[in-house]
Amino acid sequence: MLPAHTREKLAAELAEAERTREPISPLTERHPDIDVVDAYEIQLINIRSKIAGGARVIGHKVGLSSEAMQKMMNVDEPDYGHLLDDMEVFEDRPVESAKYLYPRVEVEVGFILSDDLPGAGCTEDDVLAATAAFAPAIELIDTRITNWQIKLCDTIADNASSAGWMLGEARVSPKDVDIRAIDAVLTNNGETVAEGRSDAVLGNPVTAVAWLARKVESFGVRLRAGDIVLPGSCTRAIDAPPGSHFVADFSGLGSVRLDFE
Repeated sequence: MLPAHTREKLAAELAEAERTREPISPLTERHPDIDVVDAYEIQLINIRSKIAGGARVIGHKVGLSSEAMQKMMNVDEPDYGHLLDDMEVFEDRPVESAKYLYPRVEVEVGFILSDDLPGAGCTEDDVLAATAAFAPAIELIDTRITNWQIKLCDTIADNASSAGWMLGEARVSPKDVDIRAIDAVLTNNGETVAEGRSDAVLGNPVTAVAWLARKVESFGVRLRAGDIVLPGSCTRAIDAPPGSHFVADFSGLGSVRLDFE
């Protein structure tokens, strides 16, 4: 466990790295005693600062939601970060790659909530009942840590490596699609670069959202009506250099496009 002043210092370093696009060395190298609680508290310091500056929380993202990623990080549960309104990117506006350090994209089935979710006792049935629609989504991830040399506490402290998000136009009722069997194909400049299926996310993306609702309650957070939730990627993360033109196609769920300049 780190003292409060160290948490504040590390949060300030991450915020400065994001602002200047100058990466920093891993927190876990310099502070091997950092734990998950420290990391979430560091994340929250910067989220509260952004809210004080006018940003709004519009949802959350789940990371490390595939078995492969959990094994790589040597963990047995996902992590989470915040989605802010000023992180939104758009299909009709190319993203400036220079705004990020090491941008990558992930393909996800987005959830749009119509009702508040319970906290500690949240079930998959609760999630489905509270979901207005699924939507095709891309998450833009980035790290403020040099060359993605991250361990679990590095990514959690860094808002779970989240940097941007977007939803495509389609909205599909949970009653009209099997959320466990949505095939996803990501192309870049017409070439297929990743393929996956929605059940790569904990076997069912709904499971990830229910986990998130239970987890965030311990940090005084609830998932509310109107929130957007990104439950984790159907595919591996793909580097996004300038000139990338990504299209993610989802069976039964439409598509979403993201360009980088």
